[in-house]
Amino acid sequence: MAITNNNTAIISKLTNLELSIQISLSGLSFCILHRDNNSISTLKEVRFKKQLNPLELLQELKACFDTEPMLKNKFEAVNIIHDNELSTLVPKAIFNEGAIADYLKFNSKILKSDFVTFDAIERNQSVNVYIPYVNINNYIFDLFGDFTYKHASTVLIETILESDKNTLEPKFYINVNHNRFQIIIVNEGKLQFYNSFEYATKEDFIYYILFTAEQLKYNPETLKLILLGHVIKDDALYNIAYKYIRHVSFGDKKNNYVFTEKQKTNHSNFTLTNSF
Repeated sequence: MAITNNNTAIISKLTNLELSIQISLSGLSFCILHRDNNSISTLKEVRFKKQLNPLELLQELKACFDTEPMLKNKFEAVNIIHDNELSTLVPKAIFNEGAIADYLKFNSKILKSDFVTFDAIERNQSVNVYIPYVNINNYIFDLFGDFTYKHASTVLIETILESDKNTLEPKFYINVNHNRFQIIIVNEGKLQFYNSFEYATKEDFIYYILFTAEQLKYNPETLKLILLGHVIKDDALYNIAYKYIRHVSFGDKKNNYVFTEKQKTNHSNFTLTNSF
């Protein structure tokens, strides 16, 4: 288990704190927001050596709470962000909560025992149906009582739609995780496309981007590709994107929080830091 930490200071004397944790089978990340001065005082990532199952994931989360001093603070609010591929968007106009599990059967393998829930995305008049990690939710409830949880794609879509609500030109956002990435296409301030893809090589990465552009009739010479998450200039993913697409840039954090320690990039941990 590899841990990177942008701030090792113990913040036990601070008050009015909010905690946000992003949960996935490949890693955990969490940050603490100090509402009194609108600053993020802790930002940590825990990356696993292999993809875990939900039981192993819970043990890793428990280990963090047992060993990390900053997680022993009193938090005014706690947010859990479930990051997995078990989600799908449904137009609000046709959404039927009584048939909620049926929406996921088209693109995910689910069990009868799976708990299915949803987030409403008001700006897009859609519903994000997904399966959260129930064992994680139960553990967090035992620790803190009431808390808020969403799917990672809900936070991602809401944040981008809000920031681009007055933008007319189409934009291709690519949010990169360690073994998966999301494509979000916004055109005239509205969501045109969203999907999540697994990748093992840079060739997988560019294939899905170019295939999506082709299906939606976008020209790689003119489309605007904006990179977020775990990608930096001149790494393998950036270089292959720039090889095939003329306009490649990096996004920004889309919030006004002050970071007490400088981030590696202004577009890293995009979902986590926009989840408050």
